[in-house]
Amino acid sequence: MTETKTERFSMVKLTLLAVGMSSALVLTAAADDKEEKKPERPRPPLTEEQKALRKEIVAKYDTNKDGKLDAEERKAISAEDREKLAKTRPAPRPKKEEVN
Repeated sequence: MTETKTERFSMVKLTLLAVGMSSALVLTAAADDKEEKKPERPRPPLTEEQKALRKEIVAKYDTNKDGKLDAEERKAISAEDREKLAKTRPAPRPKKEEVN
């Protein structure tokens, strides 16, 4: 089974073609992955009223004085203050259709 130069050249071309196509597929897949991880649209900033309410509630329930409410501190929040805190949440992000 001796190969002629033409057969060997054809085999090399076929191998290079297969490697090239595989590389193109990998690069295309990698580019698609990057496009899927677009950053989320930023939320609108808090209003001064929302900032003040949030600061008041954090000051009232932040027992370890770290400036944040951990799980135990959030459990201690009264129903009335929970309603107030819900008002301090930023507005939902606008949908893409609404932005354009």
